[in-house]
Amino acid sequence: MEIAFFTEGNYQGKVSRDNLNMRTDLAWICSLEADHWNINESPNQQYDLGIVIIPKNNPQFELNKLKQYCNKIAVMQEGPNWYWQDYSLQQQIWYFNTIQEADFMFVHNKSDKKYYEGLTGKECKILPSLMIEDSIKDLPKVKRENIIIGGNFCSWYSGFDSYIIAQEAECPIYIPSMGRKIEDEEQMSNLNHLPYMNWVEWIKTLNNFKYGVHLMRTHAAGTFALNCAYLGIPCIGYEGLDTQEKCHPDLTVKLGDLATAKELLILLKTDQNFYNKCAFWAKQNYKSYYQDLTFLNNFYG
Repeated sequence: MEIAFFTEGNYQGKVSRDNLNMRTDLAWICSLEADHWNINESPNQQYDLGIVIIPKNNPQFELNKLKQYCNKIAVMQEGPNWYWQDYSLQQQIWYFNTIQEADFMFVHNKSDKKYYEGLTGKECKILPSLMIEDSIKDLPKVKRENIIIGGNFCSWYSGFDSYIIAQEAECPIYIPSMGRKIEDEEQMSNLNHLPYMNWVEWIKTLNNFKYGVHLMRTHAAGTFALNCAYLGIPCIGYEGLDTQEKCHPDLTVKLGDLATAKELLILLKTDQNFYNKCAFWAKQNYKSYYQDLTFLNNFYG
């Protein structure tokens, strides 16, 4: 099957397996051996399937113009299923009409599948998050300590929830620098911000932490829980993210249940057997659900 991805990215062609910035969209392109095209360019060949990620900042895109190059067109969910309702009303209507032009949709989670099928009446398939491991296979064994929370202090990431729970570990708290960081976060004396880094550097850095907390109310690709699972780092998170539920089932709590989240972190800290069990099954579940070969079998199956 000849597949093309269309995104805002300003590059054309395949994605190498040793790409240093192998975030999820690049991992999909790489695994499927798809061609990438900028969304505003015209391909020079015919494809069986075109997968389109509609730009967040410019949703007024005409999907039909790609149909002459692709036998079928699928729209890939970008971000949480509600984000487009922050657009102006005109843009919301445009976005809705655009996804209606697709033959089907790819989505992140079971909950997203139900949402978009109800919204559009179209078939929706889950395209799970993916890691290409080639550049991160031989990570050194390190003494893990400290705790990392998965997102900043904004409604998108619910970082404050994670921060409150992380304090129960009674060790330094770290946080990645992301596009939605609030400036005042830098003034918090017991919060250490990591610099922005490419994906390979991120995985190598994450490998140093003992605990992860990502109580994110926004359901999107779920890469933080997935990255932790690959490394065998127990991660506490809210239900609704498939990567969290599948990789860290014993550490998944109901939305807003901070009391249980707090109890789980204390248990991870005080009960080595429980910690070891969660770390072991995180790795095993990652291998069962999210490795490259499993992804390909599910995609073509």
